[in-house]
Amino acid sequence: MLSSKASSNCHGQDSLYFLGWQVYEKNPFHEVENPTGIIQMGLAENQLSFDLVESWLRKNPDVMGLKNKDGESVFRDLALFQDYHGMPAFKNELVEYMAKIRGNKVKFDPNNLVLAAGATSANETLIFCLADPGDAILLPTPSYAGFDRDLKWRTGVEIVPIHCSSSNGFRISMFALEEAYERAQKLNLKVKGVLITNPSNPLGTTMTKDELQSLITFAIDKDIHLISDEVFSGTVFDSPCFISIMEAAMDSNLKRNTDVLSRIHIVYSLSKDLGLPGFRVGMIYSNNQTVVSAATKMSSFGLVSSQTQYLLSYMLANKKFTSNYMKRNQKRLKKRKEMLVSGLKKSGINCLKSNAGLFCWVDMRHLLCSNTFEAETDLWKKILCEVGLNISPGSSFHCSQPGWFRVCFANMNQSTLQVALRRIKDFVERSSFNYQQNGGSLSRKLISNWVRKLSSADREEQER
Repeated sequence: MLSSKASSNCHGQDSLYFLGWQVYEKNPFHEVENPTGIIQMGLAENQLSFDLVESWLRKNPDVMGLKNKDGESVFRDLALFQDYHGMPAFKNELVEYMAKIRGNKVKFDPNNLVLAAGATSANETLIFCLADPGDAILLPTPSYAGFDRDLKWRTGVEIVPIHCSSSNGFRISMFALEEAYERAQKLNLKVKGVLITNPSNPLGTTMTKDELQSLITFAIDKDIHLISDEVFSGTVFDSPCFISIMEAAMDSNLKRNTDVLSRIHIVYSLSKDLGLPGFRVGMIYSNNQTVVSAATKMSSFGLVSSQTQYLLSYMLANKKFTSNYMKRNQKRLKKRKEMLVSGLKKSGINCLKSNAGLFCWVDMRHLLCSNTFEAETDLWKKILCEVGLNISPGSSFHCSQPGWFRVCFANMNQSTLQVALRRIKDFVERSSFNYQQNGGSLSRKLISNWVRKLSSADREEQER
């Protein structure tokens, strides 16, 4: 009686990434009311700088009250139907903010900006513009767990993974890129583009200019598009600095190809940088006017409210606030990330070296009973149900190697993170004790197994 879309299971909701949330919601941690509950470490939200935003709001009550600079109500204007092109004042401030995050090394034209209800809507809209059902998008893995939903569920597009490995820190190699393209060809899939997240979710790493320019060259050679999801661009808290795909495309050699910019598209939002996921502010930036036109028409299915645009246009226009926020937020993120990395290291757990994001890519391969995804799932279940931490297993990010987990650190206060670190330390110590009770044989086998299997590059990455 229902459509195939309504009846299908391709939404991705059955992923361990989402199942962990469901278990958490039944028993959420609270320092006073439920101190033994599950701590949510699977949600990439930035709650570290709410006080800065709240301070600005207190100082600007007229904006919150929907009044203009003269104290006159603009409620009626905002309550009426708004054109889906978006408010010019908001789009003008938004492109300036985007340029500011990128060190003003690139400029953005507000006429090339399409507003959407969050990055989820922006990514899906862009895929609708670039590909038909049955076409393929190449996607480096490990990749954001929600992309199965965002890119594939309603569009009918196929995702072909670009398999990246811990042997080189999960960097995108040209060999892996070519291999993914050839695999798609053998499956009779028409490749329409490559999508990257930069900074990476779930790795928390940024791409170099050389890597970005290699991707651009690849896109030109294959006559395909390149999408750069840059929603974490304002979270870069350590060197190397963030380089946008648009900056990399400014290279004189690449610009000789007259249509190179028409192949490059950026997705951005204010969910991560400003910590406003509930405001649902996303956007597509493209120099391809056909894409801009089509995406603008499609945006009527997921608009940003006029009240939200009005409020944020004033907030982003306050350059002193945005400068202060960016500086202090990045400093807080770095401190919190270092707290997580240090705490895990005390428990014998290492993280991939990172410089951005709201999470760490954590190596727990040595805690697996075997080098399988079944063992990874078993470990995830123990950490979720026995330890009381909802962390996200690498399999839900389509990682090709078992034992990696994404652990978020910015969606909780410091004391809650300390509780989480104590729990994981106790768990590792209990596991070690159990191994010793068995004569230490299991522990020695695990160590021998991993030393034998890890390449020298893997060990070097572990020692960082």
